[in-house]
Amino acid sequence: MGDYSKALEFYEKSHKIKEKALPPNHPELAISYNNIGQVYNAMGDYSKALEFYEKDLEIKKKALPPNHPDLATSYNNIGLVYNKMGYYSKALEFYEKSHKIREKALPPNHPDLAISYGNIGQVYNNMGDYSKALEFYEKSHKIIEKALPPNHPDLASSYNNIGFVYNKMGYYSKALEFYEKSLKIKEKALPPNHPSLATSYNNIGGVYRNMGDYSKALEFYEKSHKLLEKALPPN
Repeated sequence: MGDYSKALEFYEKSHKIKEKALPPNHPELAISYNNIGQVYNAMGDYSKALEFYEKDLEIKKKALPPNHPDLATSYNNIGLVYNKMGYYSKALEFYEKSHKIREKALPPNHPDLAISYGNIGQVYNNMGDYSKALEFYEKSHKIIEKALPPNHPDLASSYNNIGFVYNKMGYYSKALEFYEKSLKIKEKALPPNHPSLATSYNNIGGVYRNMGDYSKALEFYEKSHKLLEKALPPN
């Protein structure tokens, strides 16, 4: 519901009981720390999120075998926070730890591997290393194509990521190609006034602007704006 202070209140009540009732390295305590970390992450309090995610990881390291998928999830969560904080080398370090476990523990076309590749791609994208970003986004995309039906929203997101990188690299025709693929899926999968459609129109408009085709840019920016006017409150 987005009421994070209330969520925190109840997660902390739960945690206090678990602390008294369970031994200090019990997996249920790790779950509890993870839940609290998730709330702080959602609130944008990344230092607190990191503190609780690290407590979760410490317990899991003691309680689980070294290639357990739950450890991969913990490393992934910490990587996510470092990425949001702008500590990209630390984010990469934890995302790669997570990915190595998943490679060993999961079949080669498992969706969690696609998420891993996508996360690593996002960090390279944030660092401005677009060729590396593209490499990992494409690895992610290949798995998603095999694992999901052709009009799944995650495929649209994947096309969007690749389009974004091509746009940054100045390959505008390629960027348009992937943004349009993303849009086609969204048009089939989402209601006609969904804000995600506005994002697609806006992205396509940005490419036309970069190409100097201002009439097309305006056309797509206006489509985006009309949709947002319907979907969002006036302020």
